[in-house]
Order: sequence, then C-alpha cells, then structure tokens
Amino acid sequence: MMEDEVLLLSRPSPVPAFCWDEGKPYVGRKFSSCLNARENKLVCVTDGNSFLGSHIVKELLSRGYLVRVTIQNQVDFEDLKGQMKEDDMNKLESVVVAKMKDLESLCDAFRGCHAVFHTSSFVDPHGISGYSEQMAFLETEGARNVIEACGRAAYIRRCIFTSSLLASIWTSSNLDSVVDESCWSSEEFCRENKLWLALGKVRAEEIAWRKSKELKVRLVTVCPGLLIATAFPHAHKETSIPYLKGGPIMLRQGLLGISDVRKVAEAHVHVYEAMDNGACGRYICYERVVQRLDEAIQLENELNIQGLVSGGRSGILSEEIHSNLSNSKLARLLYQASQMSCNQ
Repeated sequence: MMEDEVLLLSRPSPVPAFCWDEGKPYVGRKFSSCLNARENKLVCVTDGNSFLGSHIVKELLSRGYLVRVTIQNQVDFEDLKGQMKEDDMNKLESVVVAKMKDLESLCDAFRGCHAVFHTSSFVDPHGISGYSEQMAFLETEGARNVIEACGRAAYIRRCIFTSSLLASIWTSSNLDSVVDESCWSSEEFCRENKLWLALGKVRAEEIAWRKSKELKVRLVTVCPGLLIATAFPHAHKETSIPYLKGGPIMLRQGLLGISDVRKVAEAHVHVYEAMDNGACGRYICYERVVQRLDEAIQLENELNIQGLVSGGRSGILSEEIHSNLSNSKLARLLYQASQMSCNQ
C-alpha cells in the first residue's frame, strides 16, 4: 500500500477492496478536512458506477461522509472512474466488488455501515442489453439480498432504496385520482403490457418492504421519474428507452415526470438525513411533468428516440395536459431541510 493511502475506518474494520491497480487494492487516500458528525458515518452506495449511483456518491462526499462503493464486476471500475473526478475517487473509503446475487459479498460490503443506498439491482450503463422480464426477476432478487444483507451486517440497519415513479403510475383504476406515494402499479397490468422495467421496480420495492419489516431494517424508498441532466441525453439514450415504454400513455395521462439526476441524488441524501426526524415510507421525486406535445417532441429530439413519447404526432398542443401527480411529501421534507440549513 502506498504511504499516503489509509483505510479511513478503523472500527468496525473495513472490508478489503477487490479493485486492483498495479497489484494494490483500491482504497481511499487520506484527505484533510474538519471532522464532523457526517464524517464519522460510513455509508455504502451500491452500483456506484451507475448514472444515479455516481451522483449520490458525489453528493455524499461533498457533505463529508465516508463512502464505500460497490460494483458488480471488476470491469465496472473503469466506468466508475469515468463518472468520478480523481479527487472524489481519492476520497472514497473503498471500492468493493459485491454481486447482487451473492448474499455473503453484500454482507461483507455493508459491514460497519451506518446506512446503505441501494440504487439498482441491475446496471447496464452502456444500454447494451436493454431491460427484459428476466431482468425484472434479477431486480427483485437483488433487492431481497440487499435488505437481507443490511439486516445481517450493517452497523445501523438503514436502507435508502431507489425505486421508480413507474412503481406507482401503471394501474387500470380511476385515472382522476391523485397519484402519490399511496399508489402502486399493478403487476398484472405491467406484465400484460410488457412494461418490464415498471414490473421490476414494483416487485423489487414490494419485496424490500416485506423483508425490511421481517428483519427490522429502517427503510425509505425514493421513486424518481425519468432521469435527465446536461450530459445525459446522448450518453444514456438506451437506458431511457425502457422507462419510456408506454410513453404516449404517460404523456396523455400527465404521468411523465422528469427528474434532474443531481436533484434526485440530493433528495436521497436529504431523506437519509431526515430519518432521525421521522422521515419514513415512500417519496415520489420529480421536478416537472411533461404536459405539452412540443415538450415531448423536444425530449425525443434530445434523446434521439423520435416517436417514443409523442406517438409520432406532430404540432403543439393548444392546452396543457392535466396532471394528477403529486410530490408534495418530498417537497415538504426538502422545505424543512432548507429551513434547518438556514438556521445552522
């Protein structure tokens, strides 16, 4: 190990990192800052090489947390480095290979952690494979193992679980009702319409809630809409396609929520920090709803996926589409967080 490298957590002992650079395990390098309560907490982010995962890692680091990152394969280490600045990579406590199907490796990864941020059980950052019914099964099994490992190994049994807005909007019930955290997508409806990503997300979240109650893991779930960012459209076109399956219906019903990935990452951390003050349950997360046909066409042009949302229609809607989506629960939490920050 290089002289300027240290393991940043002494008790409980950190797990060895399995990403190797010139024969040495990748661990965080020492960095100078004033210690505070956040820096005494080790948190783990699963699949930190994913688009959202990497932004959650950056947000946690910017707030002074010790961060351990899991990846599912050694080759994912290059993806992680591509998402992160060198300074941020050097601040990581460690990078650990932990496959979602391997419960013991997840237990090793979570040992000593104050909380686990589980971003996805299936990551395909290059969009090569798409999302199938089989991947919906993998998503569910991964979620089961994550909660099991969190209950068995985490120092404090807390999990901030990334679900999806898709887990709430696909239902054949009354479309005039408000769509909020109380709503769940129908598995039968998703399966019949081959909405595999929605099926994977709703099943994974449901198993997470069941296992968390069984193992007494404190769980909160964040359900973001379609993730976008400045560099997002071209780099992540393929991973947007599974989300937008059924896009014309989402547009017509006012259910196409859009979320800036940086804001979603911030929301995850705010929800985690608010758990001491009663934050619980589900939080729908989006910034705006696509409510005009011209907005939908603009989104398609940015992603280069013409017709997937607009259904091939052209022109501009004369009126905005009515939306019954509600993110008021998260909005209240973020407002309270901003007030606390102002008073500090």
